[in-house]
Amino acid sequence: MSTTVNPADGTVIAYDVSGEGPAVVLLHGSALSKAIWRGFGYVKALAGYTVVRIDLRGHGRSAKPADVEAYRMPRHVGDVLAVLDAEGIDAAHWVGYSLGARTAFAVAAERPERALTLTTLGGSHRPQAGQVETLFYPGYLDALRTGRIETFVEGFEGAAGTLHPATRQAFLANDASALAACFTGTEEDPGLPESVLRTLSLPALLMAGTRDVQRLADAHRAAELMPNARVAELAGRTHGTTLVPAGPVLDELLPFLAAAS
Repeated sequence: MSTTVNPADGTVIAYDVSGEGPAVVLLHGSALSKAIWRGFGYVKALAGYTVVRIDLRGHGRSAKPADVEAYRMPRHVGDVLAVLDAEGIDAAHWVGYSLGARTAFAVAAERPERALTLTTLGGSHRPQAGQVETLFYPGYLDALRTGRIETFVEGFEGAAGTLHPATRQAFLANDASALAACFTGTEEDPGLPESVLRTLSLPALLMAGTRDVQRLADAHRAAELMPNARVAELAGRTHGTTLVPAGPVLDELLPFLAAAS
């Protein structure tokens, strides 16, 4: 594991780099960590690439501020670009799930010279007010504000059923106060205007589950606006099951990256 610092606010960001070849940055979703990409088989499948896995602020082994202002999107963008700078990587393929997808969208919009391609998994460019509760469960924020991450996890499993072991482990590794601040920042994020999407000319692969209704609709709308984007639907998947099993995702992702590289 390596670390670097966002020069804007001094937040320490943890990351891992493995392999050789064109750089692929993997960005996890809320309440998860960089560990999921190895646990679900993505790192092994990306042989032939330099794989950069980042713990987003508030997650994994990165610093966990409890202030909502620390989770504004410019901070996330500054974090991931600080990692690229630390590794001497000029530009990369960006692959993001959920919050990671929003961050990847923002990188492509704000620093297009650092983005070779964009792949979103269960991602959305739209404002997310009210969406986090839909994705987790009613009362999730109150559960986090108890200060016990176990209360949050128990509530999730009570509402949605048993978690995948790797997901459950990632959830339990969180700091409840930091996660509450992060979720609040996500809900307040304005997203990207459609006028900005029209300017994103990089190759883009937008994936979402057919049961992840809002994210799938958002993917189709983004693909209509972006000049070089297409949608891949993941049959039968909800938002929470977007990434696993990895096979159908990789069947789309690997040829896309190979063609772009």
